Amino acid sequence: MSNEALSRVSTELGATPPDSLAHLTSDQLTLLASALGTERAHRAAGLEEAAEAALGLVPALARGPVRRILFK
Repeated sequence: MSNEALSRVSTELGATPPDSLAHLTSDQLTLLASALGTERAHRAAGLEEAAEAALGLVPALARGPVRRILFK
């Protein structure tokens, strides 16, 4: 197990990884960290898309100020 790979998993999780991950190989930890990062990017893109769709419900003149308030 690589401390670097476990550290990357920890970074992607945003928390200390469970002790059970210590049994994984460096390659498995690297794959897990990559999958977590990809999933985080997909979720962020989905949230951004949903936010833009929601802004479509705001009257056109108010969209700019609302966007600046919500997405500083």
